[in-house]
Amino acid sequence: MIITGLLLGAALGYVLQRSRFCVTGAFRDLYLARSTRYFTPFLLAIAIQAVGVAALTGIGVIAPEPASFAPLAVIGGGLLFGVGIVLAGGCATGTYYRAAEGLVGSWIALIFYALFAAVMKYGPLGGFTEAARSRTVGDATVHETLGVSVWVPTVVFAGIVGALVVRELRRSSGRKVAALPPRRTGLGHYLADIPWSPWVGGVLLGLIAIAAWVLSTAAGRNGGLGITTPSAKAVTFLTTGDATLVDWSVMLVLGILVGSFAAAKLSGEFRWRTPDSATILRSAGGGVVMGIGAALAGGCTIGNSLVETSLFSYQGWVSLVAIMAGTWAAAWFLLVRPQRAARGTARPAPVLSPVA
Repeated sequence: MIITGLLLGAALGYVLQRSRFCVTGAFRDLYLARSTRYFTPFLLAIAIQAVGVAALTGIGVIAPEPASFAPLAVIGGGLLFGVGIVLAGGCATGTYYRAAEGLVGSWIALIFYALFAAVMKYGPLGGFTEAARSRTVGDATVHETLGVSVWVPTVVFAGIVGALVVRELRRSSGRKVAALPPRRTGLGHYLADIPWSPWVGGVLLGLIAIAAWVLSTAAGRNGGLGITTPSAKAVTFLTTGDATLVDWSVMLVLGILVGSFAAAKLSGEFRWRTPDSATILRSAGGGVVMGIGAALAGGCTIGNSLVETSLFSYQGWVSLVAIMAGTWAAAWFLLVRPQRAARGTARPAPVLSPVA
């Protein structure tokens, strides 16, 4: 049954590549451009998954277990992860699908991300991570604290997201997107020629996240989409040969590479691109910080910001805020501050006065 992880991962990779859906861009654009073009569809994906998970839990198909809340680890790890994704140029899934497009910098970020996630979870720093994440407090979920059904926060959140979706659609109703001449006809044109809108990416991401719960449970793993732990497992398997580590989730992340590579090849967007030395160092550093942060926080922008939020766990929502804060801080330091400094040191052109 773990082969279903590969198939679902391939579908996820295809959707991410065609819709250019990267949570890093959603968080960064919210701060730099005050744009919700990708952020609102991301919230929609959470809402879709939340409704699906609540329904499947109610009829006994799945039995999700929200993560315990370790505030110091979650906040600190989330901040680090937010900084790391700006350095690396993409979140965990963004790094996977861009690596499959031929970006060597993303391969470097991906390798260091997986390596340091393995170091923090299964390697010499595993004890530190375990100790940090063992300092838990209070309840695990919002509805547990309120003493209500999970449907209460689900319905409230879905209503809020619905209002935001309507608002965003109204704002973008007059926006026109330039279209390239079609290279194919029929279904192939829609699958490979034209870019998919963020709304398509958000809806499909939410549906894939629901399917992940069902297929993963059938394969003997109680969980939804996840990137950090399976990436760490893949590295640990390569270094130890422990075949028990290769489970449904590992097949999922391998499938992301397969699906995004197929999408990039069909759309003509695949080509090898080698960055300069400064970008290589920045990508490597970003991967290191991403791996450390995700391990401490208990997940990345998928495991926490998409999956745990749909369970209304404190880990998911606090991590989401922390990752956004880290993203914004890194964007200010690496993008906004240098631009302001450059404008401040630029000398104005001399004004020539007329000769009497």
